[in-house]
Amino acid sequence: MKKMTIKEFKDKSNIELIQEIMKMNNGYVTSLELDNYDIHRMYLNIMWKQGIVEKVGKGIYIDSTKIEDNYYIFSLSMQNTIYSHMTALYFHGLSIKAPNDKYDITVKRTYNNKHLKNHEVFYVSDDVYELGLTKVKTPMGNSVRAYDIERCICDIIRSKNRMDIELVKHSIREYIKRKDKDIVKLSNYAEKLGIKDEVMNYVGVFYE
Repeated sequence: MKKMTIKEFKDKSNIELIQEIMKMNNGYVTSLELDNYDIHRMYLNIMWKQGIVEKVGKGIYIDSTKIEDNYYIFSLSMQNTIYSHMTALYFHGLSIKAPNDKYDITVKRTYNNKHLKNHEVFYVSDDVYELGLTKVKTPMGNSVRAYDIERCICDIIRSKNRMDIELVKHSIREYIKRKDKDIVKLSNYAEKLGIKDEVMNYVGVFYE
C-alpha cells in the first residue's frame, strides 16, 4: 500500500488513521502500534463498541470483516517465541500434519510464560536462538517468525524422540526432493548445534 504524505496523515481522524494502519497490516492493529503514532488507545475501545474491530488478544485487534489468523495472533501475543520443528515445516510445505491449537515453538532457556504450557516448547541457548531465523507466511498470508528449512530439519532430528517418527521421516524425504535445499547450510547449522554427524548420517539414509 502507498504510504501517506504528512498532509494526508494530518488531515485524517484518529479512527481513519487506525483503519489505514489495519489496511497495511492485513486487517490487524495493536495498541503498541498506536503508541508509535501517538494515538490514544481509547480509540480502539470506541471502534470495538461500534463493531468496527474485534479484540482477539491482549492489545490486539482485527477488522471485524476479517477472519482471524490464529498463527499470526499467537505470534503477536508471544513475541519471544519462534515457530519451529513441525509447525514451521508445515508453513514451509514440508509437513503433512497441520498444527491445531498446539504449536512447536522455540524460546530462550531463560524465558518463561504461563501460556507456554499449552504448546510443545523447545528451550535453546542464546547463541543458537536466532540461528536460521526467518519470516514465513501463514496459510492466511501473514508473516510470522519461524526457522528456515535447514534449521527445522536439524531440530526434528535432534528432537526426534519427542516427535512422531513417521512425520520426521516424511519431512526429511520431502526436504531431499526440494530443489532449493541447501546441504551446506544444513551441515553448518548442524555443526553449530553440535549434532553434525547425527544429522548428516540421518539425512544420508534418505538419499537413493
